[in-house]
Amino acid sequence: MTRWVFAFEEGSGSDRARLGGKGAGLAEMSRIGLPVPPGFTITTEACIAYQAAGTFPEGLMDEVYAHLARLESKTGKRLGDPENPLLVSVRSGAPISMPGMMDTVLNLGLNAETAEGLARVTADRRFALDSYRRFIQMFGNVVMHLDLGRFEAVLEAVKAAHGVHEDQALTPAALEQVIARYLALVEEATGKPFPTDPRVQLEMAIRAVFDSWNNPRAQVYRRVNRIPDTLGTAVNVQTMVFGNMGETSGTGVLFTRNPNTGEPGLYGEFLTNAQGEDVVAGIRTPRPIAELAEVLPDTYRQLVEVAGLLERHYRDMQDIEFTVERTKLYVLQTRTGKRTARAAVKIAVDLVREGILTKEEAIRRQDPEQVRQLLYRQLDPTAPVREIARGLPASPGAASGQVVFDADEAERLGNAGTAVILVRPETTPDDIHGIIAARGVLTSRGGMTSHAAIVARGMGKPAVTGTDAIRIDLEAGRFTAGDVTVAAGETITIDGATGRVILGEVPTVDPTLFEEFETLLDWADDIRKLGVEANADTPEDAERARAFGAEGIGLCRTEHMFMGQDRLPVMQEMILAETLPDRERALERLLPMQEQDFYGILKAMDGLPVTIRLLDPPLHEFLPDLEEVEHDLDAARARADEAAVARLEALARRVRALYEFNPMLGFRGVRLGLVYPEVYAMQARAIFQAQSRLLAEGFDPHVEIMIPLVGQVTELERMAEVIRAVHAEVEEHTGRKLPYKLGTMIEVPRAALTAGRIAAAAEFFSFGTNDLTQTTFGFSRDDAEAKFLPVYLAEKILPENPFIVLDREGVGRLIRIAVEEGRKTRPELRVGICGEHGGDPASIAFCHEVGLDYVSCSPYRVPIARLAAAQAALGG
Repeated sequence: MTRWVFAFEEGSGSDRARLGGKGAGLAEMSRIGLPVPPGFTITTEACIAYQAAGTFPEGLMDEVYAHLARLESKTGKRLGDPENPLLVSVRSGAPISMPGMMDTVLNLGLNAETAEGLARVTADRRFALDSYRRFIQMFGNVVMHLDLGRFEAVLEAVKAAHGVHEDQALTPAALEQVIARYLALVEEATGKPFPTDPRVQLEMAIRAVFDSWNNPRAQVYRRVNRIPDTLGTAVNVQTMVFGNMGETSGTGVLFTRNPNTGEPGLYGEFLTNAQGEDVVAGIRTPRPIAELAEVLPDTYRQLVEVAGLLERHYRDMQDIEFTVERTKLYVLQTRTGKRTARAAVKIAVDLVREGILTKEEAIRRQDPEQVRQLLYRQLDPTAPVREIARGLPASPGAASGQVVFDADEAERLGNAGTAVILVRPETTPDDIHGIIAARGVLTSRGGMTSHAAIVARGMGKPAVTGTDAIRIDLEAGRFTAGDVTVAAGETITIDGATGRVILGEVPTVDPTLFEEFETLLDWADDIRKLGVEANADTPEDAERARAFGAEGIGLCRTEHMFMGQDRLPVMQEMILAETLPDRERALERLLPMQEQDFYGILKAMDGLPVTIRLLDPPLHEFLPDLEEVEHDLDAARARADEAAVARLEALARRVRALYEFNPMLGFRGVRLGLVYPEVYAMQARAIFQAQSRLLAEGFDPHVEIMIPLVGQVTELERMAEVIRAVHAEVEEHTGRKLPYKLGTMIEVPRAALTAGRIAAAAEFFSFGTNDLTQTTFGFSRDDAEAKFLPVYLAEKILPENPFIVLDREGVGRLIRIAVEEGRKTRPELRVGICGEHGGDPASIAFCHEVGLDYVSCSPYRVPIARLAAAQAALGG
């Protein structure tokens, strides 16, 4: 028979899948003797069964009440007892942390009678009434789905009537008014009175937590973070301890190291005379944790000891929630702390240096996609700025965008491509879709452990919170900071590293690698088997790639070199030429330009391989659109400009002649080189002449020439003859040996399936996985992503976008075949990947698995690829 419920002391930290992260943490802390309020956990399996059937699984509530009886015996209190009432919290806890996405209920068990009993037991009527009003508000919102704003409006009205500004200033009489109005509000809104039976409250709260697994914000969070929908959430029922029992009580959240920078030392916040939701929800701006040493010094010392113990026990930075009840410390939760990419790297390296982790463990702990955040551009420190406010630096990074005050509007504009900054008094979990779409988040309330801070940090988005200097008017759609008013749609910049709020857009600069990051990447280089190269088309890109650790250029696309203002007219002249001599004259003008391009890239990568792909796209891409040409032709005819008419008619004829129904499968790549061999011959000559110049200057250029879109070996053999002939001419002319390798891109299925034959003519293969994916699926990428691919992903027809994460079953099988067949023919065949997948960690793991020699990606993804390649070598 399935068991649905476990007491904290019955579980362990290794049982996250069944107990959830929070339940496993509570079990482990109970096991090692920390001061954890007692309780029990309802398993994720119960949630899964509930989701499937729509009702509690058989026997669940019997187990809950059996554990409740043990909890009552342990505490000496009873749920619903007006003389000595037991109050509990009911909290979610998924196996993978989803902070703020699901629901929590505190102070459960209160009604009019138990509130009076609590007042007598504690000799603090104000505290008891404050706890009761909090419970009605939270239960009404979370369980009964009433708008939180309606409760807040009542609270604000009573505070105004009594002439107070802070919740803590409300007297017992005022709190009685709040409670009465809250109860009336619930009955008016739902048509039935607020539930007063604590057991009914408990069942409703458990159901609400289970239901919250599938609320919209949780679904969005799982989709963004690739968390399976099948995990379910556990429910933790825990004895309440109270931080709102006066100034010797309090609540807080802390990290054992700074989650923004990774620096050692406690980082967090607390509030006296408050409950946990006050800190996390950003309702009040809390105080830095260091100040607790002045307020409650003994408690602070104990907290430092507990934090150190938990970090050593879990061998990682911890995120700890705690409550102090009349100077006694209780630990409510510990979990591995969310952190920025910079902090993740520094913490891992520091833990290795402290002897807590091995280098291999430090590598395994990194999320390559999170590390990408380290390579984002940052604010230019030399740019003039107009700072209008300063808040708390809650999540580093910088972003500029239009001010938006509503999460729905942020999503609409963000999805349309507009850069937006979401500005709110504080964010709630219901704002998750707006945070995802925004470039950054700015709040006027809340601390560095508030919802906005934690979620933004986890997503790698900048956030500035607790910006007291700004006054937000949501109805008017504007905020003021001093004498500056900023309306919706105006542009601001936020700097999450300093907390600055800046008027207008601020320019950014390229990132640089910091010491711990370089150390981590050096460790990765010692572990990985895959080489890491870069896709680069200019000397500047090549230098940047080399600075990031690229070991060569795996793809240099020559077509981009023809798009410059000085080159495009000459390229068009070559395309429009109707005779070979005319075409060759245009190519002679392009030759020195191409030679200088290759000279710069080969020089920047001195001593490392540079794979140069000869011209690949269809020629029509270098010509203007036919509609544009015809418009200009009509204008020339109207003004009787005969010379322009003749030129434009010739251009229109050529554009029509080059038109293709499906250019991706048309006249491009090697097909272009075979029909116009003089084009590839010019490019080869430019390469070899640049190579010769560099050798004469004492450099060591490593040249690899790649023929694109080969589908059969005869295509490659013919082009090899053209290139060999040019090579011989340049060697003879310069009197210098010019070593090079010739290879091909494998980007059509036939090439993969006949790789054994193609390898006889190729010294290397490079998989062009963008086109290989298109031709394997029969998808046009632009059309697929614009029309049906989003539906395929939403409906889970495909698990991932195959243009971002390599399709192992189809495209991957072709790659396996090509590698195996190619190396049978040529054992020393060098094989790599140069498509977009070369920078995707999951795809890199596959490349390691099938025995590729290298991956090639954009310069800014080189560090990610180095790290992912090491993780692949370690097996995770």
